[in-house]
Amino acid sequence: MEHVEHFHRDHHDTAQHDDPHHHDTAQHDDPHHHQGHGRGAGSASWGTAALATLHCLTGCAIGEILGMAIGTALGWHDAPTMVLAIALAFVFGYALTVRGVLRAGLGLRSAVRVALAADTVSILFMEIADNGTILLLPGAMEATLSDALFWVALALAFAVAFLVTAPVNKWMIGRGKGHAVVHHYH
Repeated sequence: MEHVEHFHRDHHDTAQHDDPHHHDTAQHDDPHHHQGHGRGAGSASWGTAALATLHCLTGCAIGEILGMAIGTALGWHDAPTMVLAIALAFVFGYALTVRGVLRAGLGLRSAVRVALAADTVSILFMEIADNGTILLLPGAMEATLSDALFWVALALAFAVAFLVTAPVNKWMIGRGKGHAVVHHYH
């Protein structure tokens, strides 16, 4: 919760954000407004980066598993299966963030902008690491849903994606970017 407390100290609280007479309201709807509040290189904790990465990985994993399962069940070739899995990973990754930000009272358009600013780089790195791992594992793309290799490959790919993406998230959060944009709304 260290990251949440930091953002509550550094930024106006949600009540001011919702006050129509508050002159800074438009800036709170702009996900790029928070980029100038970076705390310097590497100042985000590993715990904060791990939580942000796990949040992102959850959405990506839902989409990835669904896409791989659909493509595999339909007997699709590797390329269309991966395209579907990657597309669904982005959709579910963004959707989890949008859901959380909507609960904080932001409108849909602003919530989508916040999700795009917060998650795009993280999901991109995650998907490159994840799908690269699956492509490199012999037989992983040919495995079916009933094969242990299918599930072992996915689990390994998610672990690699986490290890690759956590340092990226740490670096970005330390500069007030990426998941740092979302934490203001929690």
